[in-house]
Amino acid sequence: MPKLAINGGLAEAADLRGKIPRWPVFTEDDRKALMEVLESRRWCRLYRGSRVEMFEDSFAKYHDAKHGIAVANGTVALELALKTIGVGYGDEVIVPAVTFIATASAVTEVGAIPIFADIDPETATVDPRSVEEKITDKTKAVIVVHYAGYPANLDEILPLARKNDLFLIEDSAHAHGTEWRGRKVGAIGDMGGFSFQESKSLTAGEGGIVLTNNDELAEKARLIHNIGRVVGRPGYEHYILSSNYRMTEFQGALLLSKLKRFPEEVEKKHSNGEYLASKLRKIGGVEPLRRDPRVTKRGYYFFVLRYNPEEFSGLPKSKFIEALNAEGVPAGTGYGMPLYKQPAFRKENLKGIFPKGFQVPDYEKIYLPRAEKFTASEVTLPHPILLGEREALDLVVSSIEKIKENVEEIL
Repeated sequence: MPKLAINGGLAEAADLRGKIPRWPVFTEDDRKALMEVLESRRWCRLYRGSRVEMFEDSFAKYHDAKHGIAVANGTVALELALKTIGVGYGDEVIVPAVTFIATASAVTEVGAIPIFADIDPETATVDPRSVEEKITDKTKAVIVVHYAGYPANLDEILPLARKNDLFLIEDSAHAHGTEWRGRKVGAIGDMGGFSFQESKSLTAGEGGIVLTNNDELAEKARLIHNIGRVVGRPGYEHYILSSNYRMTEFQGALLLSKLKRFPEEVEKKHSNGEYLASKLRKIGGVEPLRRDPRVTKRGYYFFVLRYNPEEFSGLPKSKFIEALNAEGVPAGTGYGMPLYKQPAFRKENLKGIFPKGFQVPDYEKIYLPRAEKFTASEVTLPHPILLGEREALDLVVSSIEKIKENVEEIL
C-alpha cells in the first residue's frame, strides 16, 4: 500500500485548510465599515477628514512614518514614488533580480531603465555588493524589495545610497509590519510603497500607499497623486499636469477597520514563523531564510524555504511540490524565475517601450548566479498558514517528513 497521497495514500494534512483562516479574512466590523461608506454617498476621498485620509494617518503612524499617501494599487505606489523623486527619461534605477514585475515595470512606466542586481540567496533580498557594481553616472535611485516580508540589508544599502547621492525606495508590498532593528520598514529610505492587493497580509482587494518622512516629498506626492489638485482647494484648480492615483473611500474604510486587528496578526505570524523555521531546520533539505537578529519583526507574505533535492534522494523540486500539495499543503514556487527571464524583457517585447537611442541592457543575456540559484530552490507557503495554530504548522512539518521518509515511492 502506498503511503504518499500523490500515489493514493491518505493525505497527511487533509485537515489543514480547516485549521487556517479562509483568505481574505473579514469581520462584521469590516462589513459595517463598508456599509457606512455606501450609505453616506461619499465614495470619493475628495474632502477633509475622509476615511482614506484617516487610514493614511493611521497606517503611517503604525509604520513609523510621518506621511502616507494612499493610492489605487501597489504598482502605482512605486510609480508615484519614482515620479516624486524626479526619476525620468534615461535615468537608471537599480532593482533586485528576484521580485514581482511591478518593481521593474514601475521604472519603465516613468521612462527610466531598470538595472538588475543580484540577491543574497540566504535572505532573498538584494545584495549590496551587486548594487554597488551596477551604479553608473546615470543611476538615479535604488529600489530594494523586502522580499516575502524579509527586510533588505538597510545597514549597508542606505549608506551606499547616500554615498552615491542616490534615492532609496523601499518596495514593501510584502512587508506590512516588518521591522528592521525595531523600526518598521517603508520610510527608512526616502520613500516606500505598499500594496493592499487581495493576496497581501493587509488587503482591500486592491490599493496601495506611499510612505515618507520627508515633508517636501510628501507634499509633492500628494499633488501628483490627485491630478495636481490640493484637497480643500476649489475642485478645478490644478497646479501641475498629472494623473489620478487616488484610493476610494470603500478601500480606505475597509483598510482602516482591518488595521485595528493587524498588529495582533503580525505578532502571531512572526511567532509562528519562528516556530515553523525551527522545526523545518531539523528535517534537512528545506532550509528557511537565514535568521538575523536585526530583523526584529517579520510581516510575512510568503514563508520561504529552500529545497535541496540531494537531501530527498534527487527528487526534483516540481515533484516535491506536487507531493506536498497532494498531502494537503498549499506550496508554490514564488515567482519561479529571476525577473529578467520574464517574456516581457525579450527584445521583441521591448519595442516601443524606450525611445530610440536609449542604452538599454540586453536583458536576455543577463545571468545573475545567486538569483538563479535561489529561484531554482525556492518553495513558498502562503502567509495565512501562519495565522493558524501550532497544530496547523505541525501538519506542514509532518507532511514534509512523510515525503522524505517515503521518497522512494516517487523516484
